[in-house]
Amino acid sequence: MPGDGPDGAFPSGALGSSPPIRSNSSHRGRDVEHRTALITGAGSGMGRAIAEDLARAGLRVALVGRDRAKLEAVKAGLGDAGASCRVEPCDVADRAAVAAMVERVLDDFGSIDILVCNAGINIPNRSLEVLDPADWDRLIATNLTGAFNLVHFVLPSMRRHRRGLIVQIASIAGIRASVLGGTAYSASKFGQNALAWCIGREEREHGIRSTAIHPGEVETPILDRRPVPVSAERRAQILQPEDVARAVRFLAELPARAHVPELIIKPTVDDFA
Repeated sequence: MPGDGPDGAFPSGALGSSPPIRSNSSHRGRDVEHRTALITGAGSGMGRAIAEDLARAGLRVALVGRDRAKLEAVKAGLGDAGASCRVEPCDVADRAAVAAMVERVLDDFGSIDILVCNAGINIPNRSLEVLDPADWDRLIATNLTGAFNLVHFVLPSMRRHRRGLIVQIASIAGIRASVLGGTAYSASKFGQNALAWCIGREEREHGIRSTAIHPGEVETPILDRRPVPVSAERRAQILQPEDVARAVRFLAELPARAHVPELIIKPTVDDFA
């Protein structure tokens, strides 16, 4: 996705005080050679769109997810931009696996400048009447504990470099509890939102910024887990993954002095109450 400046370049001030990111691969070099983004849930949906957008902008991207084949497909689909991507199969709920994965990425790339905690799941049986405790545990382990695991192991490097942007892909269900999203999902997203706010308050003295993005409905594979199928008409009306990817890029392009703690993005056709 090209930038808004001449020749597809992004405006000055991209990625804090760094020189502008450029989307044309011929411009890659010292502009972005020390900029790395780690994206979880990068094999599909919003994670894939975010990873593709940042990789095409010239960043080195660590593609993290449980399905190696899907991650490899994302990398292959990026063409030349995929050369600077690293495929890292990992279950974010597995703390030891996350620690090892982060260490590999840091050994290879030297830094993680942008962390996007996007990995998330939902379950079909969502109401308290039918919610299975095992499903609760599995969902919280991925959506909330998984986000904490990434933050825990990435923060020390960001502190050493005295810079970093951590983005939590939460949900409107994390600020307005949702019967549609379900009890466990809403609880996990409220927790993820709190995690984002605490990071911002505790880590700003280290030059680290934190944002919780709260999307409304997005056309992603998680919709297939709905108890009631989502119509094709509705899918066309709601947010698309690339809409959220553009929001992440906006955050990445802000100068280091600018901090957006929270960002809500919703389909135009929906109310917000």
